Amino acid sequence: MNPPVSETTELQGPVVIIGAGLIGASVGCALTAAGIDVRLSDRNPAHAQVAAGRGAGSVDPVDPDEVAVVVAAVPPAALVGVIMAALAQYPNAYVTDVGSVKHRILIRLREQGADLSRYVGSHPMAGSHLSGPISANEDLFADRTWIVAPHEGSTPGAVDTVTALARTCRARVVRMGTADHDRAVAEVSHLPQVVSSVLASGLTGVAPAHLAIAGQGLRDTTRIAGSDPGLWQQILLGNREEVAQEVRRFRARLDDMLEGLEAGYVEPQLAAGVAGTLAIPGKHGGRHEEYARFIVQIPDEQGALARLFVDADRAGVSIEDISIEHDPVKQVGWLSLAVVPEGAERLEKTMTEAGWEIQPPD
Repeated sequence: MNPPVSETTELQGPVVIIGAGLIGASVGCALTAAGIDVRLSDRNPAHAQVAAGRGAGSVDPVDPDEVAVVVAAVPPAALVGVIMAALAQYPNAYVTDVGSVKHRILIRLREQGADLSRYVGSHPMAGSHLSGPISANEDLFADRTWIVAPHEGSTPGAVDTVTALARTCRARVVRMGTADHDRAVAEVSHLPQVVSSVLASGLTGVAPAHLAIAGQGLRDTTRIAGSDPGLWQQILLGNREEVAQEVRRFRARLDDMLEGLEAGYVEPQLAAGVAGTLAIPGKHGGRHEEYARFIVQIPDEQGALARLFVDADRAGVSIEDISIEHDPVKQVGWLSLAVVPEGAERLEKTMTEAGWEIQPPD
């Protein structure tokens, strides 16, 4: 049985972050901003120096006996070795990692015979197709899900401390077993990466004149395909059984769409897609259908977007979600704003009075 999690544990330093890439450096920035003593290390010392320059912590040495927490923020293939070394080198520290795969890592650690009472895996569900410490951002985890994955050998102190680490980074903590975690990320993270990459791979054979007319939809669906192939190979192979199962299910849905096209009727498949988008939680866990949505036309001129947000702020309505599309022919942009229904009328009135051309909520 997993130990209970304290809601009041405060994170103590020093915290050692091993791996100063985007995620490790962003954790360092968030913790440093919260007043935590952070020390950085990386197999490439220049990365640690760059991260330190971004406000992620210090590269100064620290007494191993004084370290309270170690965060392994290295690629999946290196995690087991780094975690094992951290447990040995920092005898009083709780150890976590921020890798995208949890269950297979736990199995391999057990095979090494490690005392895992001080180890709890975790996984912030935040990131970017960008990489490296230069892209570090202390707000990367703010209001994003951070999964804490205890195992039956985890001590309550380890679980509480890793939970406090995530909350100090201003993330929303979700507890999940390691096997459940890997199944969940295969569904909502790893499969989307596969689909985006496969879709984008076909664009190399598309005529440049055809690519020139591509709209925002293509960019949206292929954006994450620009992620590091070497890193994603490690992630996907580390969770290969769950990912393969999801790819098979996706292939079956593609076959269903193909049959519909050949039969001349695809509305059920398209409707199922709409239902899927509505099932995705919005900001603070709210469902998308709970929001009222506006489309606002933005002129292609300097300062227009900033002015729009100033006017929207005057309505005193919290914007729950936004997306932007650009029309290269008309030289305008289209901003979709999602707000809670009770604020819809007030926002529409304020924006209209400010001179914005808007389409009312659906």
